[in-house]
Amino acid sequence: MATQTNANASASGIFSIGGDMPVHRLGYGAMRITGKGIWGEPKDIEGAKKVLRHAVELGVNFIDTADSYGPEVSERLIGEALAPYPKGLVIATKAGLTRQGPDKWLPVARPEYLQQQVEMSLRRLKLERIDLWQLHRIDPKVPVEESLGVIKKLQEEGKIRHVGLSEVKPHEIDQARKVIEIVSVQNQYNISDRRHEDVLEYCEKNNLAFIPWFPVAAGKLTESGGALDAAAKRHNATVSQLSLAWLLHRSPVMLPIPGTSSVEHLEENVGAANVKLSDAEWKEIEEAAK
Repeated sequence: MATQTNANASASGIFSIGGDMPVHRLGYGAMRITGKGIWGEPKDIEGAKKVLRHAVELGVNFIDTADSYGPEVSERLIGEALAPYPKGLVIATKAGLTRQGPDKWLPVARPEYLQQQVEMSLRRLKLERIDLWQLHRIDPKVPVEESLGVIKKLQEEGKIRHVGLSEVKPHEIDQARKVIEIVSVQNQYNISDRRHEDVLEYCEKNNLAFIPWFPVAAGKLTESGGALDAAAKRHNATVSQLSLAWLLHRSPVMLPIPGTSSVEHLEENVGAANVKLSDAEWKEIEEAAK
């Protein structure tokens, strides 16, 4: 496979979040270092910390988490494993989704709640300032102006550097940008699920980072003998590496954050930065994905 001896996230290129925060485009999503259903402690706490440290060794300098992963577990493990942080390592977190149990999520974005969660994230991550804080969901019960008003105040106090959004459409980004500067959007997106193409185009036009969650393709495209599978075999790569390589190819503002709790799988994911296909090959795969 196109693993892993020389795998380094630096091969994915650089994007500068907010114009002043350069990161390697292939990052790491820290959702999977928790228990089943993104609930509770991982089975192997030391193993989870090892994955985090190894990600940094492999050139990953953009790690994405959220207060709701665990809840609290992912942030705490990042703080324990990586603080004091190496220079240039960006930790992004989110708040605005609450947990009622394994695999259960409900949006809550009342200002006083978000303010509390920012303070708690700072404590768990052992940070004085969050480099990228993201509103995990817009709360239908709370005007986004109210949710982001308190975040602007925290930004002015120096507790937040940059602000992003998650699972939004262009009109919602416009609405948010009237309150605060927005530098990134995190939406579900991969080669077989492109419902947020309009959001990606918006991000390209406005030079916002587009952070695709669920970055690895699923369904027919990935089946044995399918277009991705055939191309993967030709390039001595895996289907998930090809899914990630396509995202990097698709747009210069794309910052994929594949997650895993395994060192081996982490190395495979980072190896995607070295996978290069011709435009014609990508076109063929994109056609098959339609």
